[in-house]
Amino acid sequence: MLAMPALAQAPNEGLTKVKERELEEVRAQISQLKQSMDRRAAERDEITASLQTAELQIAEKRINLSELERQRRFSERKKAQLDTQLADREARLAVESSALAEQIRAVYTNGSQERIKLLLNQQDPAELGRLLTYYKYMSDYRGANIEAVSEHISALTQLRIAAHDEERRIARLARAQSVELTELNVAQEKRKQLLVSLNAQIEREGTAIERLAAEEKDLARLIAELTSILSDYPITSEEPFSTLKGRLTWPIAGRLMHDFGQPRAGGALKWNGVVLAAPRGLEVRTIYHGRVVFADWLAGMGLLVIVDHGEGYMSLYGYNETILKSTGDWVAPGDAIATVGESGGQSRAGLYFELRKGTRPINPRQWISRQPGAR
Repeated sequence: MLAMPALAQAPNEGLTKVKERELEEVRAQISQLKQSMDRRAAERDEITASLQTAELQIAEKRINLSELERQRRFSERKKAQLDTQLADREARLAVESSALAEQIRAVYTNGSQERIKLLLNQQDPAELGRLLTYYKYMSDYRGANIEAVSEHISALTQLRIAAHDEERRIARLARAQSVELTELNVAQEKRKQLLVSLNAQIEREGTAIERLAAEEKDLARLIAELTSILSDYPITSEEPFSTLKGRLTWPIAGRLMHDFGQPRAGGALKWNGVVLAAPRGLEVRTIYHGRVVFADWLAGMGLLVIVDHGEGYMSLYGYNETILKSTGDWVAPGDAIATVGESGGQSRAGLYFELRKGTRPINPRQWISRQPGAR
C-alpha cells in the first residue's frame, strides 16, 4: 500500500488509511490521464498505438523471462544441494551397511548359542560379568547400527523424491522459458515491421518535426497534469532537492549520444535532456529520494518512469526496456527503477534522461557531478 514516510509512523491508523485511500484515488487519476493521452495518440497515429502494444508486450516477456531465469537458477542451486546431500547420505549408508554386515557375519560365525557358550565356558564370575557387559554393548551397537541404516535409507528415499521434483520443476521452467522466448521473438519482429511502416509514413508525409513537436507537447502536458494532481501530496526529505545541484550521479554509466540543448530535427527543436548509449538490460537507477508518479508507455518516450523529488523537481527516465517500479512507489538514491532499452521506436539501446523544474526542462549537467560513463 502507498504511504507517506511521515504517515508510516503516525499513531492514528484511521488517518493513515484515509491518506492511503486518497493516494489510491491519485493513482486512478493518473491512470485516467494516461488513457486519455493514449486515445489522442491513437487518433493521431494508428501505427504508434500498435507500437505501444508491441513494446509493452516485449517488456512483459522480458520481465517474465527474467523471473523464470531467477526461478530456474534457484532450482538448479537447490538440486545441486540435494545431490550433495544424496552423495553424503550414500557414503554414510555404505559405512553403516559395512559395519552391520561385519556384525551379521560375526553372529553367524559364533552361532545362535553365543550367549550360552559364554556362560558355560567362563569360571571367573568377574570375567563372565565383563564378557556379558561387552556382549550387551555389542548387541546394543547392532541395534543402533540397524536403526542408522534404516534412517539413511529413509532419508535417501526422501532426498531422491525431492531431487526428482526439482528436476521436473527445472524442466517445466525450461519449457516456459522457451514459450516466452518464442513469443518475445514474435513481438520483436512485429515491432520491427511497425518501425519500418512508421518511418516510411514519416518520410512519405514529411511529418518528422510535427511528430516530435506533438510528442514534446504531450510530455509537457503530462508533467503539468501530474504536478496539478500531486499538489496536495508534497515530497519531503532530509535534504531538499534544490540543495543538491552539482552533487548528483548519473542514472547509468553510458556514452553521451545527445546533449541537453543540442539541435534535433534539423534544428527546429532542441533536446530537453540527454541520451546515453548503454547495453540493453542495464539497470537504470534513480538519482535521489522521491516518489514514482508515472511508470508507463508514452509516445516518443517509450517506457517512461517519472520520479517526483519535491519542490517541483522531477527526473525522467525514458526509452526503457522494462519498468521495475509502479506508480506511487517510494525510491531512494541508487534504487533500480528500470532497465535500458530502445522503446519508443528507438533504433539502438540507450537511456533518455531529463530533469524538470515544474514544466521547464533544466540542464542535468549542472546538477550531476560526474560525466556520463563515470560512476
